[in-house]
Parts: sequence; structure tokens; C-alpha cells
Amino acid sequence: MQLVFNLMIDNKNRLSTVLFLLLFMLSFSAGNAQSYYTSTEFGVGLGGAQYFGDLNDNYGFHTVAPAGGIYARKHFNSYISVKAVANYTQVSYDDKYNKPLYQHLRNLNFTTDIYEFALQAEFNFFSFVTGDKYHRFTPFLTGGVGAFYYDPYTTLNGTKYSLQPLGTEGQYAGHADRKYTHYSPCFPIGAGIKLWIKGGLNLTVEVADRLTLTDYMDDVSTTYIGSNNFKSKSPGFYLQDRSIEVDKKAIGVNGKQRGNSSSYDQYLMAMVSISWHFLTYRCPEFMKNDELIKVTR
Repeated sequence: MQLVFNLMIDNKNRLSTVLFLLLFMLSFSAGNAQSYYTSTEFGVGLGGAQYFGDLNDNYGFHTVAPAGGIYARKHFNSYISVKAVANYTQVSYDDKYNKPLYQHLRNLNFTTDIYEFALQAEFNFFSFVTGDKYHRFTPFLTGGVGAFYYDPYTTLNGTKYSLQPLGTEGQYAGHADRKYTHYSPCFPIGAGIKLWIKGGLNLTVEVADRLTLTDYMDDVSTTYIGSNNFKSKSPGFYLQDRSIEVDKKAIGVNGKQRGNSSSYDQYLMAMVSISWHFLTYRCPEFMKNDELIKVTR
């Protein structure tokens, strides 16, 4: 019995010793382990968007619409980064906001959803380092390339009509050069500011105009083709020239200016976003190169 008791005591002491050593090693590791912010961050943004084009050639802001999106940003160093963005918004405009008499009498309007994907490069004015209180703020410039989907529509007597299939620009009545698709490249160009908040969180404010290669976001670009080129009392018959709703006298005679084909449409997006880095125990290469600050747990 005494022998068994002694063995139990010895085993207990051995177990205590092993546990003590494990705890010591873990505490030593934890005290000396270094964690870093990854070179990639993920963000979500909200803001507003405004269309500019044939129906808004004076850059009015009467129809600012909500906009939102998500993105992933990759840092190459503390001055240069690239992000992939996916955004959604809905833009619109109406001739009722235009002061020039001709535009007001034209009486056209449209709305379209915008689904956008783009790659943007960012160039910081100052060294920006998440987690470093000495490099926590910078203005930046951005530029990139992307593509977006659009499908202009309007309503007539309470019914919604997609405008492209109606051929209101005459694309199905002898003007094949006026045909357009629902997709176009876009080129975001803008500026903003970045601010490190706390931990791995950053705040970004960005305003970027989207130059495009389409003049049909609003379904307006060239000249009227006349109501006689549409089936009588069809949706296209009424929607290609809506001036009669205002003045009771149609202005849309064949060949008369309907839009301005000398410039493409565009839309501007202003976004405020929150982004976050994940922690890693492996120092990213760009941190080694720039000697960015490390973060301890």
C-alpha cells in the first residue's frame, strides 16, 4: 500500500512538473510571438451616385441615388495598392430639372440599375500603415478600369418599359449604327482619404467619376427619327418623343436633335467605407521591405 501511495505521489509530481513546463513554454511563446496585419484588407462601402449625360449636361445633382459595394484591397507597399470592387447603384434623370426651354419641352426621362466591377490602383500621398499612429492618414489618387451593366427604362401610364428593345433612337428603323448593348467599359478616376481607426480597421472616403464608352445609359444620343417610323400607338411611338405631354405639340420631327452624340455618358460615385485586415503570424513581404509596424497581441 505504501508503495502504491509513493508511486501516486511521484506520478502527481511528475504530472505537475510537466504541466508547469508546458505552461511556461506557452507563456514564453505568447509573450514573444508577433502578429502582423495581412497585406490584404476587405471592405464594405455606402454612398451615393449621380449620372451625367444627354439629359444632364449641366452637371446637376437632382437625382443622387444610394450606392453600395464591397472590395478587396492588396497593399504592395505603404504608397501603392490595388483593389477589386463590386458596386451597385441606380441612376436616373428627368428633363423636368433642365432650365433650357428646348430640353424642358423634350420631356424625356430614364432610370437604370448599374452593376459594376472594376480594378483600381491607389497612390497615397503619404506613407500609410494600418496600426502605425505615425502613418495613419493620407490623401490618395485612384484610377482604374472596369465594366458595368445597364438597362435604361421609363414608365408610361404606370407601366415600366425597357427602352433598348423599343428602338427609340431608330436603331431598328434603318439606323443600325445606333444599336447598343447592355454592357460598357468604365474608367474610374478620382481621389480620397484614408484613416486608420483602431486595430485592423480603416476608414476610406472616395469620390470617383466613371468615364464610359457608351452614350446610351439614358437611351438618348443622336436625332429623332419621327413617329411615322413606329407602329401607331405602340410604346415606342409614344416614348421616342414625349414633348406632346408638355406642350401638346410634338417637336420630334425626323432629323431634329434629340441628344448630343459628341460625348459619352458618365456617372460619379462618392463612397464611405470601412475595411479590416486579418491578423497573421507571418510578416508579409511588403512589411519587411517598408519596415512597417508590427502588432503584438
